[in-house]
Amino acid sequence: MADDASRGDDPRAFYDEYGTREWDRLEGRLDGRLEYTRTIETLEEHLPPSGRVLDAGGGAGRYSIWLAEHGYDVTMVDLSPGQLAVARDRIRERGVESRIELAQGSITDLGLAADAFDATCCLGGPLSHVIDEAERARAVRELQRVTRPDAPVFASVMGLLGAVQLYLVTGHNLEALPDLLEHGDYTSRLVDAYSYENEFTATHFFRRAELESLLSRNGLSVVTTTGLEGLASPLHDDRLRSALEDASDAELAALERTVGRTGDDPVVTDLSVHMLAVAEA
Repeated sequence: MADDASRGDDPRAFYDEYGTREWDRLEGRLDGRLEYTRTIETLEEHLPPSGRVLDAGGGAGRYSIWLAEHGYDVTMVDLSPGQLAVARDRIRERGVESRIELAQGSITDLGLAADAFDATCCLGGPLSHVIDEAERARAVRELQRVTRPDAPVFASVMGLLGAVQLYLVTGHNLEALPDLLEHGDYTSRLVDAYSYENEFTATHFFRRAELESLLSRNGLSVVTTTGLEGLASPLHDDRLRSALEDASDAELAALERTVGRTGDDPVVTDLSVHMLAVAEA
């Protein structure tokens, strides 16, 4: 049996146990709604009007369902049987079974035909859970390979400065932060060295330039990169988010407009907990 540290570094085991929390996070929490809304706005701007779309690392299926409800035929691949089970239930509840095909698999080896999709999505951070640098490059080449020439590829990852800022605000993993800034890898080895608890799973946090370089070096042409939660990234902290519990609808709308207007600024993108790149195959 794997020890606690190795289980903590296994994204499949982590998300198998995560249940519906990823689905709920994008719907029930302000930071999640910002991430989801900004992602959808970007998809609407760059997707073709119809066609086949791959949702690689699609998790609980929220984006697959949105795509299906908007007329796309979707293939969703995810590593986690637990998340696929959640997705299957949600797809059935929404009545879009005929438009979504589910498969278990890895973004580093999709096992799908070349040039098969009119757009490819890798949303929510699957690339961030590939710790090995060579494997991350392999994953991007897979995204490029299965996407027809000149079609859009959407890839969102977790941001290094956004994560460090959040840890500073919450007081978590403080002694480990200089090391994290050096290499971007959050692992059991990193937190164990300072006797911290591993609260997440193995994750590589990106700088904006690193994400753009990873994509461009592996066959994709970057069109734009944006911060999803942007200036509101500290709202991932429960205490800060609770300060907005009494905010009016008008105040929350102003918050969303502020995030939307500033998210494309390169500095803001780098400070975001999640950043989204749009590229072309």
